[in-house]
Amino acid sequence: MALLKLRIVPDPVLRQKAKRIGSIDARLQRLVDDMIETMHHEGGVGLAANQVGVLQRVVVIQLAEDEEARVLVNPQMVERQGQREVEEGCLSIPGYRGTLFRSLTVKVKAQDRNGKPYRIKAEGLLAQALEHELDHLNGILYIDHLESHEKLRKLEAEPPQPVEAGVG
Repeated sequence: MALLKLRIVPDPVLRQKAKRIGSIDARLQRLVDDMIETMHHEGGVGLAANQVGVLQRVVVIQLAEDEEARVLVNPQMVERQGQREVEEGCLSIPGYRGTLFRSLTVKVKAQDRNGKPYRIKAEGLLAQALEHELDHLNGILYIDHLESHEKLRKLEAEPPQPVEAGVG
């Protein structure tokens, strides 16, 4: 496995629509493994292929360390219901968070990493992550959903904490 180079705004690949994957092969398996490793390394909960410069419709999501990463090949949004206000960030827009509206629940159909079709009905953080990552595959960033620039805020870097000298 290898760490992939994360694409950062204003990289034009982030605004391009990813292409449907035709065949599940060893190259796709390697991409999925590398995306999972990159997501872990960067501290994210999701990653879309175009965030690492690959215009293919594949997403990985892992909300907790004790769960297996979800792999979605050729994902499609089937249904969205309700709305809630959330705060969101993105590995491709480091140092910022924004407040926007996402669906309460979503239904997504996809294939797993072996090509087997499946569906997910999600709510809460998983629904938010699915919408966020599927937006990436369509060249849409969370900042496109902000009602105004006032809804975007720069994160403050944590000031270094003083270290007490040990007494020997």
